Amino acid sequence: MDLGVTDKVCIVTGATSGIGLATARILCEEGARVLFVARDEDALEEALAECSGGHGRGFAADVTDPSAAQRIVAACVERFGAVDVLINNAGTSFVRPLEQLTDEDWQMQWELHVMGPMRLMRAAAALMAEAGGGRIVNVCSSAGKRPSLTNPAYSVTKAAQLSLSRVFADRYAADGVLVNAVAPGAVASPLWTAPGGLADQAAQAGGISHDEALDAQRAKIPLGRFAEPEEIAAVVVFLCSARAGAVTGAAWSADGGTVPAIL
Repeated sequence: MDLGVTDKVCIVTGATSGIGLATARILCEEGARVLFVARDEDALEEALAECSGGHGRGFAADVTDPSAAQRIVAACVERFGAVDVLINNAGTSFVRPLEQLTDEDWQMQWELHVMGPMRLMRAAAALMAEAGGGRIVNVCSSAGKRPSLTNPAYSVTKAAQLSLSRVFADRYAADGVLVNAVAPGAVASPLWTAPGGLADQAAQAGGISHDEALDAQRAKIPLGRFAEPEEIAAVVVFLCSARAGAVTGAAWSADGGTVPAIL
């Protein structure tokens, strides 16, 4: 199936690992031109080396910096001449119970999951509207639909990001800018599996092993396994495509059935 993304200009934040890297890679393979955005320049170089076809470029930025959004969008226009697609994927979580979360923890999650994406959407959506349309996909989380006590700040800010997606969808639908969210559950990405990642943190908090922590998480998923980054990326890329022309304001669950609701 031709997804209709050939030569489309895409911004992907958090593009050096996990869902972001998988998404950027698929877009490049489909012939899109992709600006990989992440904080680490060395990681950007490694990610770009994995991109086939020479359609990728890198830009180092921290999306929590209030000036980053304008710089990212300007760099994309300078290098590729337009912005057709924005994928807000940058994000992170950690294991910390409610009573241990500090004001700084809450603020960091807010800046990363709400203010950073909001600024990028504010900068990119207007350009897309002027050009006649575009696509925005926010990589949210099943925790935004069903709060988790593993990290309440993550759940609350991801819920806000879902609401933010709907607000922009409503504002820009008439301009042909389609805004959607994807809500993954647990994914077999470095966030979970790398040393010091969520599995290790959960293991330490619960006095169990790394493998036992992974097994405990799998037991919460009706599908019985973690999603692969490429599986989530496939949903994201579809929502960026010409084939998703009637979809806006949606929050697509891709969580293996974790959230027991239709919404």
